[in-house]
Amino acid sequence: MKEKKVYLTLQNGQTYKGKRFGADGEVLGELVFTTGMTGYIETLTDPSYYGQIVIQTFPLIGNYGMIRADAESRKPFLSGYIVREFCEHPSNFRCDETLDAYLKENGIVGVYGIDTRQLTKVVRETGVMNAVISSSPDVDREAIARYAVRNAVESVTCPEVAEYGKGNRRKVVLWDFGSKENIARELVKHGCHVIRVPAFYTAEQILALDPDGLMLTNGPGDPAENVGVIENIRKIAGKLPIFGICLGHQLFALAMGGKTKKMKYGHRGVNQPVKHLETGRVYISSQNHGYEVISDSIKNVGRLSFVNANDNTCEGVDYDDLNAFTVQFHPEACAGPLDASYLFDRFMDNINKGGARHA
Repeated sequence: MKEKKVYLTLQNGQTYKGKRFGADGEVLGELVFTTGMTGYIETLTDPSYYGQIVIQTFPLIGNYGMIRADAESRKPFLSGYIVREFCEHPSNFRCDETLDAYLKENGIVGVYGIDTRQLTKVVRETGVMNAVISSSPDVDREAIARYAVRNAVESVTCPEVAEYGKGNRRKVVLWDFGSKENIARELVKHGCHVIRVPAFYTAEQILALDPDGLMLTNGPGDPAENVGVIENIRKIAGKLPIFGICLGHQLFALAMGGKTKKMKYGHRGVNQPVKHLETGRVYISSQNHGYEVISDSIKNVGRLSFVNANDNTCEGVDYDDLNAFTVQFHPEACAGPLDASYLFDRFMDNINKGGARHA
């Protein structure tokens, strides 16, 4: 592979020289890091990375190639991808293509040969910042500073209604704010007929489908930007069992009068410990978020259920009076961990207690 020089310039003025792989071109985005040692396919295809340049802290990426069946969305939505090394010759019996070919095919700019350990330390100490990948270190610093992730949910939501598991006895609406495919897969495994609807659906449209339960999915961007969705959640709350994941967790809190704020560098990776306050048990979870629900803001409407064991931020809320619960982490994580997958069983129990109309 012929080496092509490329430059990563940060909002704070620091510049790193690396080499290109994937697509050619220049890209601007929000620079974040993820600590997963496995599951890079999940990272590349998670819509929650919309508008972001992602640093993989694990040094070697691409060794099992790209496996289309494991993709979490119809295409990658991240802006750029940075690794220390990438594997040009993957080895796995399920491999469909190389990482380099996949990035080229989808127009994603990749960078390798950068000291990702040092780069991650900068982001961790300074906080998330914008950056540009370009062929020259001479860039418009003001343009980098002005960049912001906008209209994220409407850019990644499904374009039309889709159904999975037809004939299953429980009907669940999956409200897609940038959903990972494995959420639908898990619901089908649990005996659900899943109706996936776009983010722009209204409360009235969702209730007209006569569901037994409602799933609020993950997704990208600032949760407070989604004013219409928040208002529609407020109209639905209490009318059927609800389970919210990641962005869905934040949107439900906002609908209940809670508040969110941007984190210094977020939680991204498959090794985030969360503590269940009722039992004291700690679960290892997969996470990908840059905003948090402010715990004190929901104490009058919900009950804090999980906290992050590293920084004590809110990781889950139970809304007992509304037959709803939400978590910040991903219980459907693929390729794992699976510690919290039991939460889908809890959702099914809530549906059954609510008297599933389609049982």
